[in-house]
Amino acid sequence: MPPNPPIMTKQILKVLAGEALDRPPVWLMRQAGRYLPEYREVRSTAKNFIDFCLTPEKATEVTLQPIRRFGFDGSILFADILLIPMTLGRKVWFVAGEGPKLDPLTADDIASLEIGDVEGILGPVGQTVANLSVALPEETTLIGFAGSPWTVATYMIEGGGSKDRWNARRMYWENPEAMEKLLNLIADATIRYLVMQANAGAEVLKLFDSWAEGLPPPMFEDVVIRPTRRIVDGLRAAGIACPVMGFPKGAGPNYLAYAEQTGVTALALDHGLNTQWALENLPEDLPLQGHLDPAVLRAGGDALDGEVERIISAFRGRPHIFNLGHGITPDVPIAHVEQLVRKIRGD
Repeated sequence: MPPNPPIMTKQILKVLAGEALDRPPVWLMRQAGRYLPEYREVRSTAKNFIDFCLTPEKATEVTLQPIRRFGFDGSILFADILLIPMTLGRKVWFVAGEGPKLDPLTADDIASLEIGDVEGILGPVGQTVANLSVALPEETTLIGFAGSPWTVATYMIEGGGSKDRWNARRMYWENPEAMEKLLNLIADATIRYLVMQANAGAEVLKLFDSWAEGLPPPMFEDVVIRPTRRIVDGLRAAGIACPVMGFPKGAGPNYLAYAEQTGVTALALDHGLNTQWALENLPEDLPLQGHLDPAVLRAGGDALDGEVERIISAFRGRPHIFNLGHGITPDVPIAHVEQLVRKIRGD
């Protein structure tokens, strides 16, 4: 296979370098997923979800599937944000119909946590990235990712998903030293994980802070902004120069502080953020990504066409990557994704 083309021939990398294109490039969060029958077929061959993520052949295959079908401009590697706790000696497992499970973490537990062999434990993910860097079409940007420290910490403290992250929020207020140590450990393990991905061929790195919603500004600064800044600074200190995209889902007006203080290259917007607010308040030269409501993709038809055109029109003249405001849902018809891509590209 010929070597990758010069960096600026890739549409997503053009946008991340600050260029405003006539039609935005597109990829979708969770584009490798259960809405695709070929994904479900491969998933059925793995004994569990963690094994699925850590088997490079399977992870490579499902990452490539949506690129083959839809020709997205970006390909995000198939993995999970909850692999990092394994590098801190914590067990992670998934229960069908319930999601991820962990043994709930206490302040006393945090005192004894140490970072283990990140590169060894998560080496299979690095191999998946290396596989993709060779297998992807030359015009497709390869995106690596990790969960942001606050979001990963909430799962570790709560023992799984939680509606309001009550125990994690309590720990922040009652035992700030333990929370700071946990966030720093996760950040430092994440730096090593993302350095591995970049060295294996990832061209963009994305940080998912899925539980950034509902935090008062001082707490947001401590648990979201500071750990994110630590990761970005750590990547740059390690010689990783590729763009870093941040996604503090549900951050609302805190998006502005995040954009100004974390050092990220680009900002992904959730579908609940007011478009006009984003245009008026976020730096004009900051590349933005988003932010179609996944429910509109599920609905399809005129509603989908109208929302696609509204978002494209709103961000015209600014560096913009089209995406959803959160992940694609398993019930989305393939025909609606095809409609989305046609509309974005003006076909």
